[in-house]
Amino acid sequence: MKSLSSFRIGTRGSPLAQAQARELRSLLASAFPELVNRIKITVIKTTGDMVQNRALSEIGGKGLFTKEIDDAMLDGCIDVAVHSMKDVPTWLPDGIVLPCMLEREDTRDVFISEKAKSIAGLPKGSVIGTASLRRQALILHQRPDLQVVTFRGNVETRLKKLSSGDVDATLLAMAGLNRLGRPDVATSIIEPEEILPAVAQGAIGITCRADDESSQLYLAALNHHETVIRVSAERALLKVLDGSCRTPIAALGEISSDGRFFFRGLAARPDGSELLETKRSGSIQEAEALGKDAGEELKGRASSNFFDAMELR
Repeated sequence: MKSLSSFRIGTRGSPLAQAQARELRSLLASAFPELVNRIKITVIKTTGDMVQNRALSEIGGKGLFTKEIDDAMLDGCIDVAVHSMKDVPTWLPDGIVLPCMLEREDTRDVFISEKAKSIAGLPKGSVIGTASLRRQALILHQRPDLQVVTFRGNVETRLKKLSSGDVDATLLAMAGLNRLGRPDVATSIIEPEEILPAVAQGAIGITCRADDESSQLYLAALNHHETVIRVSAERALLKVLDGSCRTPIAALGEISSDGRFFFRGLAARPDGSELLETKRSGSIQEAEALGKDAGEELKGRASSNFFDAMELR
């Protein structure tokens, strides 16, 4: 590998994003002692971070959390970038590759409220805050008597809004709370049978330039094969459905102890009035093909206007 004066990690500025960058720094330093004093974390502000008062579906979708970081990488300002995989579009920009996913965290959502122990326990007319069309659709599918409103910001911002009474409850990812050392704030954990997670939830992806062989070698040593299998299958479904923040889509791939692959996927109308679900099972070698096939099934079953975007209400 070439000699480096510094190894620059690009990240968003939220506390969770920076925690993920520190996780990568720790893993790199442990695996490659020569990098210990060379690793630098560079915070890059993205459009998705700057616009906090509107739903992502209104301002362009997932690429809003990656575009500025991608540009910085292509300009040579950073060597690698850390992303929550659920924020990464299924199409990467030319010149950028994804050679590494770290071991996946807990994939489940959590329910947080001072007024109930679960979604089912909320009184009629209660208000749930979320930035996710997936969560909105699945909440309203179960409880059409509830209200769902746009609720953006980092974890601490959302928790403060909840405490101040802006909403009666919210949902967050268990993975994010774990990485921030805040699992205690969860009122209850929501199993996938109740609310299926977002595609790639709990997974961290590391990108670099396609021509940067040195960075690719470093990252290859950290790549978690099982996570790649699971996330690749989920993203295959998303790619078929042309999924973005405008479409309520969920998927979860799991590998059993005997090496079998199990897959669940769904798509919903944003108002929760209709839900399409499917399941697959097979070998881990078939995982990505199973995800793609599941996506094709859902696409074939959906009516022509099924994926029309709706604002959070």
